[in-house]
Amino acid sequence: MRLLHTSDWHLGRSFHRVGMLGAQAEFIRHLVATAREREVDAVVVSGDVYDRAVPPLAAVELFDDALHRLARLGVPTVMISGNHDSARRLGVGAGLMGRAGIHLRTEPSACGTPVLLSDSHGEVAFYGLPYLEPALVRDEFAVERAGHEAVLTAAMDRVRADLAGRAPGTRSVVLAHAFVTGGEPSDSERDITVGGVAAVPAGVFDGADYVALGHLHGCQTLTDRVRYSGSPLPYSFSETDHRKTMWLVDLAADGSVTAERVDCPVPRALARIRGALEDLLADPALARHEEAWIEATLTDPVRPADPMARLTERFPHTLSLVFDPARTADDPGISYARRLAGRDDQQIAEDFVTHVRGGTGPDAHERTVLRDAFDAVRADETVREVA
Repeated sequence: MRLLHTSDWHLGRSFHRVGMLGAQAEFIRHLVATAREREVDAVVVSGDVYDRAVPPLAAVELFDDALHRLARLGVPTVMISGNHDSARRLGVGAGLMGRAGIHLRTEPSACGTPVLLSDSHGEVAFYGLPYLEPALVRDEFAVERAGHEAVLTAAMDRVRADLAGRAPGTRSVVLAHAFVTGGEPSDSERDITVGGVAAVPAGVFDGADYVALGHLHGCQTLTDRVRYSGSPLPYSFSETDHRKTMWLVDLAADGSVTAERVDCPVPRALARIRGALEDLLADPALARHEEAWIEATLTDPVRPADPMARLTERFPHTLSLVFDPARTADDPGISYARRLAGRDDQQIAEDFVTHVRGGTGPDAHERTVLRDAFDAVRADETVREVA
């Protein structure tokens, strides 16, 4: 069976205030054309269909168009909700859509109930594991402490139990939206840390023939059977070196996997340039970036006059301007943002406690209280988005 694995469409999202809806529509056309030309048997979409729980109307219309195109093509599609989606809203009409071959899986309770598709070698069971916010699904999966690894393990136990009761040789595909150990994040994914831990081990998915992951925006292979497709479009300059693709996966009769990357349309190249303003304006080596979307970091010791206006004369698509004058680490003028770079909320809070206590950091109990507080805030934000 041939699968086309994609995820993280983020319909409705912009790139540094540049609307991406046209590029997203072009990607949908490319997806459908690829499914037709490469004779795909099923499309899998591993979450973050939308960029937010209540998407703009134009994004909803594009999603509707995508569903109609896929349905007309006659290629079954299996789709899950991600951490950016409202599972309830995305799942509206799932029963009716299923009759058209569009299978939405947004309910945690249905993790062990597969979509069954067949080829000449027998059945393939597709299990959809939507994004599982630990604090919200703890009771559903009867786990003692809410955490990503605990709830995903419980969900996969249901998958393995269902698969064990099926005919020998039944192959399986799992769709999941999670941060799996070994994956390389970018700046454009929302933090899903719970209990101080964001990542889960790939071994959680043992027993599945192929695991189609979503959440991280870079296409990557964790094992031959566990892969991220990545987002089809860039959503931050940290993705400058990404090659945006989908996975074309062939699942053999014995469950073995071969995979090929299929490139996505690129609306415009990305580039990060760094240096003093006059150097950036004069450097002939930067000519190749003149039509790219640009993030420029200026290292001038004194902020130059009208830097954006001057940059856009040469680089008309400059979108982000960063000032980073060369300074020593102990320079009192170093920015607060730079001092916090690379530190998560928990570390920042612990540093604050240490500062106000004159050098005495929080003890183990206090660190747990801080961690639980951050987890509660994230869970509350998720509830309010879904409501």
